[in-house]
Amino acid sequence: MPALSTGPGSDTGLYELLAALPAQLQPHVDSQEDLTFLWDMFGEKSLHSLVKIYEKLHYYERQNPVPILHSAAALADDLAEELQNKPLNSEIRELLKLLSKPNVKALLSVHDTVAQKKYDPVLPPMPDDIDDEEDSVKIIRLVKNREPLGATIKKDEQTGAIIVARIMRGGAADRSGLIHVGDELREVNGIPVEDKKPEEIIQILAQSQGAITFKIIPSIKEETPSKEGKMFIKALFDYDPNEDKAIPCKEAGLSFKKGDILQIMSQDDAMWWQAKHEGDANPRAGLIPSKHFQERRLALRRPEIIVQPLKISNRKSSGFRRSFRLSRKDKKTNKTMYECKKSDQYDTADVPTYEEVTPYRRQMNEKYRLVVLVGPVGVGLNELKRKLLISDTQHYGVTVPHTTRARRSQESDGVEYIFISKHLFETDVQNNKFIEYGEYKNNYYGTSIDSVRSVLAKNKVCLLDVQPHTVKHLRTLEFKPYVIFIKPPSIERLRETRKNAKIISSRDDQGTAKPFTEEDFQEMIKSAQLMESQYGHLFDKIIVNDDLTMAFKELKTTFDKLETETHWVPVSWLHS
Repeated sequence: MPALSTGPGSDTGLYELLAALPAQLQPHVDSQEDLTFLWDMFGEKSLHSLVKIYEKLHYYERQNPVPILHSAAALADDLAEELQNKPLNSEIRELLKLLSKPNVKALLSVHDTVAQKKYDPVLPPMPDDIDDEEDSVKIIRLVKNREPLGATIKKDEQTGAIIVARIMRGGAADRSGLIHVGDELREVNGIPVEDKKPEEIIQILAQSQGAITFKIIPSIKEETPSKEGKMFIKALFDYDPNEDKAIPCKEAGLSFKKGDILQIMSQDDAMWWQAKHEGDANPRAGLIPSKHFQERRLALRRPEIIVQPLKISNRKSSGFRRSFRLSRKDKKTNKTMYECKKSDQYDTADVPTYEEVTPYRRQMNEKYRLVVLVGPVGVGLNELKRKLLISDTQHYGVTVPHTTRARRSQESDGVEYIFISKHLFETDVQNNKFIEYGEYKNNYYGTSIDSVRSVLAKNKVCLLDVQPHTVKHLRTLEFKPYVIFIKPPSIERLRETRKNAKIISSRDDQGTAKPFTEEDFQEMIKSAQLMESQYGHLFDKIIVNDDLTMAFKELKTTFDKLETETHWVPVSWLHS
């Protein structure tokens, strides 16, 4: 930013500088909202008053003023006594009344106190009995309001000393620059801490307000200054420090929800990182478990993942790929299997902790991001996809699946299906050319990677619905998938809204439609819960299909934002 001009004169005051500041900053401010904030802030009357007071004090400081006398209160008493002996007119009465007022007397008393003191800094004399072996002690005074101090402490197991374990970035201790990691704490507000537990000291600090005085023995080790972190991560789990027994200080913890973007401020500690919520104006960081520590904890207590088999159905819908799904009854009578393309992120995705992310916005010349739709059977996923396709056939497209079954008379190769031989299908499976595939009535069905590429190459948004365990294999630089989970409403709402609807069964090749049963509702809810608990960290958006029209409207709005706004994506997608 260029230097701010202070006007033609070299003696322009701070008041005039602040008044001119918003106008000079205007070319550098992006939004009208920020500009309005600047005008309101610099136009605040209390700020103007403070600046005027500062300028007056600064002026008198330069003049080096000296008190004319040190006893104004005594002089006022002498004057009042002398005036009592004079003939009393209105002016004398008013002056006597003024001099007798308590606030005037207090003002004169304060004047005398200030006039009699010296305010030049004077160092105390060095004591004569200094022990050369004694540790140097530093007395620190910090002003603490409602915010935490921003430091954690621990007891040295060998010496028993209370040591500063970490300084939270942006906290009161960090901003002061006076307390450092490794410093030994001796006293807090005059209370010795040698025989106290860290928890007791934290309690003393928590109850203290205003100025807090510390007696500290500085650490010999010099700290290397850390720059503010530029690393951002997406949280893949919910975290509440109050429920974490391992955290060294619950008050210093930072809570977050799955999907939150966090800025990492420090990774000095292998077990506990310091972070703050992205965009949070508060500079103070909080403790979160490190990626390695959280992965280790989750791996120890995580139950075995139940992998759902690929489901296939022969659903008749002109214009889309048929979903590889089976109804509950079909599962009992059909042998199924699945296979997915290999992914470098397979292992880390199974233990959801954090994912390093970066802002991304699609450029005009780029292909559209792949949109992956996930949801349980019967939730209305295909109905939503159909409405999207109908809304703009030039903008949205779907993949054409491969199959090994014989082509029927009314079908065209490459329209309903791409018909290939069983041998070629199995060869493509071995070469990892399918995103997912399965077997139904001795015929293979599958969605190939090339079919997705074909839609994207036509400059269309590719709508793809797959099983949730397949999603992690699509998360690549090439596709940059945006994953939307279509979730059912409550079972009471399902009974109300789906009582006249039908679910398509694939018990035969005609794909007959049958009314929903209570068992179907139960299965849908259970399946959705399983998907969200196991794969929810891979979902970018959750839409509850309570009402088809409203769900479609929300879906369409999401698509519009996806194409025009900035989103957080894995760093690997942009730096592979």
